[in-house]
Amino acid sequence: MAVLVFPLAELAAFAAVAVAIGFFQALGLLILGTVAGVMVLRHAGGNHIARVRMAMSEGLNRNSFTALQADSTGGFILFAGILLVIPGFITDAFGLLVLLVPLWRALNGRLGRGIPPQRADGIVDLEPEQWRRVDDPALPGRRRDEPEH
Repeated sequence: MAVLVFPLAELAAFAAVAVAIGFFQALGLLILGTVAGVMVLRHAGGNHIARVRMAMSEGLNRNSFTALQADSTGGFILFAGILLVIPGFITDAFGLLVLLVPLWRALNGRLGRGIPPQRADGIVDLEPEQWRRVDDPALPGRRRDEPEH
């Protein structure tokens, strides 16, 4: 039953907007929302999906998702892009709401993940579980922080 309610609500919303501004203008708004969603996904989606895959593989190996949780803002952008791509005024409205920064902060606070305060000197402080050392493949047997002899 719930599967039918949402498409009917989207159809009713489209009919209400079409009556208010005209059919072709309403259709143009739907197309504009889909194009905006594609642009959001192209801009932020590809890099974020790669980060999510890496975070999930590392998180599954350690039985934690702290790396995935650290990138929650990118997840909201990805979710907003998906909502904007789905045709309909209700999903577009939710997609635009998710893109609002105050909503990100509220959701992060409710999920127990506050946004760390930004420092004026540009340094980002990470928790120990949010980073790892990576050896430089161009220098076999030596790490990046070791001096050359």
